Amino acid sequence: MSKPLNPGDPAPAFDLPTAGGGRVSLAGLKGKRVILYFYPKDDTPGCTTEALNFAEKAKQIAKANAVVVGVSRDSVASHDKFAAKYGLKLQLASDEDGKVCEAYGVWKEKSLYGRKFMGIERSTFLLDEKGRIKHVWRKVKVAGHADAVLTEMNSG
Repeated sequence: MSKPLNPGDPAPAFDLPTAGGGRVSLAGLKGKRVILYFYPKDDTPGCTTEALNFAEKAKQIAKANAVVVGVSRDSVASHDKFAAKYGLKLQLASDEDGKVCEAYGVWKEKSLYGRKFMGIERSTFLLDEKGRIKHVWRKVKVAGHADAVLTEMNSG
């Protein structure tokens, strides 16, 4: 297990397929701020709300020279269905082998109803234009999260 990522650390590189047949990479986003959020599963209540909240803020995010990239271990086909169902314009990246989740330290043991399993801990990383971590949110509660990210992004 690698050490947790903290503000000031370089963000681990990634290059992932996205919904709609595209690709997104950290190198390709240089010069922009990146809201990189990890979520457990497409089309589940919390994940849908989180995606819609970020989508609602798209104009403000774009004005701040930033992009939103959502990452889960769902397939591109699952992302395509999810994006189509809700009209999401976010980049949804597929990390099916979990390497990016591991690199960002969000693949964790979770428990539900006493059963332990591995899954994505809902987390968001705000990256600066040079690909360094500016802020980290772990164990994200969806309500108000997109607003908190926007506030942090605009504070400096």
